[in-house]
Amino acid sequence: MARFSYQERIDLLRARKMEQTSEKQEVIGFMDHDDWGLILPPPQEREIVETMSSSGMPIIDVLLKSFKPVPNHPSGGFFGPESCGENFRRLLEAHPVYIDPVSSLAGGYMVNFMSYRDPHWNPDFDYSHLHREQELYQLVSGIGATQHFCQDMEIGLKLGWKGILDKIRYYRKVNGESSGFYNGLEDVVLGIQDWIYRTSQKAKDMALEEGDIELRKNLEEIGAINEKLVNEPPGTFREACQWILWYLITARMYNGSGSLGRLDIMLYPFYRKDIEEGTLTDEEAIFHIASLLLRDTAYIQLGGYDRDGNDATNPLSYLILEAAHRLKIPANIGVSVGAGIDEGLLYKGVDVLLEDKTGIPKFLGADSVVNGFAKNGYPLDIARERAYAGCHWYGIPGREYTLMDCVKINFATIFDVALHEMMGESGDTHGTRRLWNLFTEHMRIAIDTIAKGLDFHLEYMHKVFPELVLDLCSWGPVEKGLDASHGGVEFYNMCVDGAGLATVADSFGAIEERIEREGRLTWDELMHHLDNNWAGPDGERVRLLMKNTPRYGSGDSIADEYAVRISRTFTEMVKEKPTPGGFNMIPGLFSWANTIPMGKDLGATPNGRYAGAPISHGANPDPGFRKDGAATAMAIAIANVQPGYGNTAPMQIEIDPPIEDKREAVKDIADLIKVHFDLGGTMINMNVIDKDKILEAHKDPGKYPDLIVRVTGFSAYFSSLSPEFRQLVVDRIISNM
Repeated sequence: MARFSYQERIDLLRARKMEQTSEKQEVIGFMDHDDWGLILPPPQEREIVETMSSSGMPIIDVLLKSFKPVPNHPSGGFFGPESCGENFRRLLEAHPVYIDPVSSLAGGYMVNFMSYRDPHWNPDFDYSHLHREQELYQLVSGIGATQHFCQDMEIGLKLGWKGILDKIRYYRKVNGESSGFYNGLEDVVLGIQDWIYRTSQKAKDMALEEGDIELRKNLEEIGAINEKLVNEPPGTFREACQWILWYLITARMYNGSGSLGRLDIMLYPFYRKDIEEGTLTDEEAIFHIASLLLRDTAYIQLGGYDRDGNDATNPLSYLILEAAHRLKIPANIGVSVGAGIDEGLLYKGVDVLLEDKTGIPKFLGADSVVNGFAKNGYPLDIARERAYAGCHWYGIPGREYTLMDCVKINFATIFDVALHEMMGESGDTHGTRRLWNLFTEHMRIAIDTIAKGLDFHLEYMHKVFPELVLDLCSWGPVEKGLDASHGGVEFYNMCVDGAGLATVADSFGAIEERIEREGRLTWDELMHHLDNNWAGPDGERVRLLMKNTPRYGSGDSIADEYAVRISRTFTEMVKEKPTPGGFNMIPGLFSWANTIPMGKDLGATPNGRYAGAPISHGANPDPGFRKDGAATAMAIAIANVQPGYGNTAPMQIEIDPPIEDKREAVKDIADLIKVHFDLGGTMINMNVIDKDKILEAHKDPGKYPDLIVRVTGFSAYFSSLSPEFRQLVVDRIISNM
């Protein structure tokens, strides 16, 4: 009889995870991103350095003392496939081994390769000709951005690491002129194989010293599995989970990639084979999946359609969701919802969401995403292949390069530029019609600047920091000798997200209501209060006057009309032509966590927002958009502003439902989800929150160290977030519940 049940082992793993998280919080400080599975190196092997983020905020990096990159450029940086591959291999070979004897899978990463890159961009490739517009409009250009597309891990599951290495060596002979690229790829694989082999030997050594019979057997199995995986492809369910874990943590360490895709589909053949042979039970499968989820918060889609439009839900879809439920740590799992898709998975997802209150899972509007992507000119069978693989985004596994979530246009800054330009003109031109025309003129310039920047990125990124790890499991890069960022894959659909929708819609609505319809304020008076950040004897009264107009989301308001108008205009401008280099662009509405930095340098806005305050979140109405915070009103409003081309505009919603009758609560929430998607919605990020608990945690984060929230597209421990990020979540809760 086993000493530990699988659930007891999961509990032990979660407790160890909490210890490791607490140590990271103590050493690194606040972590305003996914709760990555990074484990700190042993104290004697770690180096703590302070650097600056892109927004100018100090951040703590943890490095390995035993590794220093070798530069190949006078700037001190290392660039290009050969240098990046060589340096990453050296990091992998220096990387400590991590094995938890309770887990069924080995491996864990301790540093980020990106932290060693200084500078990040090769200064030889100058794009100063774009700086003026990029800075004027606060554009997140995407130049130099990494990953944010989805690999096809089934390539690796079929070939194994040696098979991938053989493939690289074969095509290096075919495409000899691309030897630098192949050298980089080869170094990555050799580094991974070394890491896995050292881990296998460490597991064997640990087994010899382990006194507990059950743990000794587990370590022996870990050693044997990983020794096999150095050269052979996985053959069992557990081996497949272990192979995927190695790929995930390698990709995460290389450039932060967290894409996984359709885990239930890729693991199902291994599951079915082992179940039929009697070598696997569902409880064992749940434990192996939990061991996988423990080490990385990769983005996973459950359910959905196959190429022919049939329901692809399978038993593993439920088991993966169950594993996340039992583990109860941050995870990024999306449940597909659509016509003909198993509704049982939706109800199971809502049940887990209500019981665990961790913001897991999120929900994916399969029909709107598939049909929207097809509008870009793709057949439906290809559109159905796209997998949820990031905060708000999808990608065709291994065949599509997208830069999803890496490109942002701040509507609020464009509005501010247009407003100040209009006020510099003669007074008889002042009006919302003129302001709208200027707003759209500057929007077009911003989109054109983004398009030029995307072309620049696609021309030079492969010479700066190529996608070596994701190239290994993509269709084309190895065969062609071309990086995925430079023609290696089949499809290029570049993401362009708009941000600050509610800030601008509410500003237009307030101006039209208070200045033009009611005459309670003049343009000059408004500008006086904006320039003084609502200070002065009359400032707060005027701010509340502007803020308390009917807002976007309230239903049939002027602001609602402007929100739809802004989204449609933005969408039309993005879709009216490709980039100058001929690459398709796809519009979406998503700010990620950029709401804070995008607001820092922005002055006060006519919706009553203070200078420096965050802009509105994604496609959402601002917190407090209605006194009742009606969920149905939000669902309708966000459905109305969907761009509609397969890039999402998620609904972020916080609820605190009465749970006297859980079955009724599950049904009500499931109905809300289905209604939003039936109206055209694309994704829902939902928190089920105990309001009092989260307010207490905001005052004293250490009081609830295991409290998990879905911040935006990602989930994290509430105590790991900075006060600014915690405030974003709290504001949504206070205003809308």
